[in-house]
Parts: sequence; structure tokens; C-alpha cells
Amino acid sequence: MKPNQPHITNLILRCKTSDKNAQLELYKAYYRAMYNVAHRILKDSYEAEDIMQEAFLTAFTKLNSYKGEVTFGAWLKRIVINKSLTQLKKNNRYQEVKMEVITSEETEDEFINYNGLNPKDVLNVLQSLKENYRLVLTLNLIEGYDYEEIAQILNYTNENVRTTVSRAKKKLKQVLLAENSELKIYGR
Repeated sequence: MKPNQPHITNLILRCKTSDKNAQLELYKAYYRAMYNVAHRILKDSYEAEDIMQEAFLTAFTKLNSYKGEVTFGAWLKRIVINKSLTQLKKNNRYQEVKMEVITSEETEDEFINYNGLNPKDVLNVLQSLKENYRLVLTLNLIEGYDYEEIAQILNYTNENVRTTVSRAKKKLKQVLLAENSELKIYGR
């Protein structure tokens, strides 16, 4: 277990003995962040709440499989992401937009300067993108997963993930620039 998390480590040890108070404390420490992860993927507050609850139940029942190789929060986040993606598949929203196979010439990352942009505006535009763009950018930019990890999570090739992230960033930039120029025209 990570030495810089002695309180969490202690809570985990207590949870392994089915200590309900420790489970409640661990839940309180992580529920908001896990709800946000699920909500960014599912875009539905009720589903996000359900998935978050299921993830905690899964975590508490499989706590003995947690080896401490990553922080507890990272381990729990992976459970939430996997459950959220499974829920998307059940809803058939996830399967509607397929990843495209693209040549590697299109995968060059373009630098995007987000200075001066309101983070809430960026998140709103991100939520409005088509499903596969929104999903890969959420995993990459917000959750911090690299291309290889996203490929493993989504069961796609690294090339497809790299291409989709690149295209999604370009689309995000395009929409943000369009909205920004509209604001300047109308003096907002």
C-alpha cells in the first residue's frame, strides 16, 4: 500500500474486517469524485449514482484483491470506469459510434492553447461532442489515461485511440474557437 496514505490504508484494513464505519468513511472520502467520473461518461445523474453505488459494493466485496500497487482511488476509479462503459454498452449508446481505422499521418498531436478559456465552457463543449470523441477525451484529458491505457479500457488499437483523440481535440478546438468568435462578435 502507498505509504503517503496512512489514513486510507488504515480504513482499507478495517474494511477488510467488514467494519461498516470504515466503509462509510471510505465512501465519504471518494463518493463525489467517483460520481463525477461516472457522470462524465454516462451523462445521466441517476445512472451515474447507480454505477457509483455498484462500484463501491464491488470494491468492498473484492477488497482482498486490492494489492496497493496503485492508490485506492485509482483502483476504485478503474472499477467505476469499467462499470460506466458496461452501462453505456447496455444502453446501446456506446455501440452507435464506431472507431474508424485511420492512417498514421492523421495522428499528429496539435498543440491547443486553452489559456483564457473558462473550464466550464470547455467541459460543456466536451459534453456536446459525439459519443466516441467525448469518451476518449474524458478518459485522456480529464481522467489522465494515456493512449495505451485507453486502448486497453475500450479494447481498441493504440492507433485508433491516438487518431480518435487527435480528431476529438481538433473538433473541440474548432467548436471552442467558433463559440469564442461568436462571443466577440456579440460583445459578450
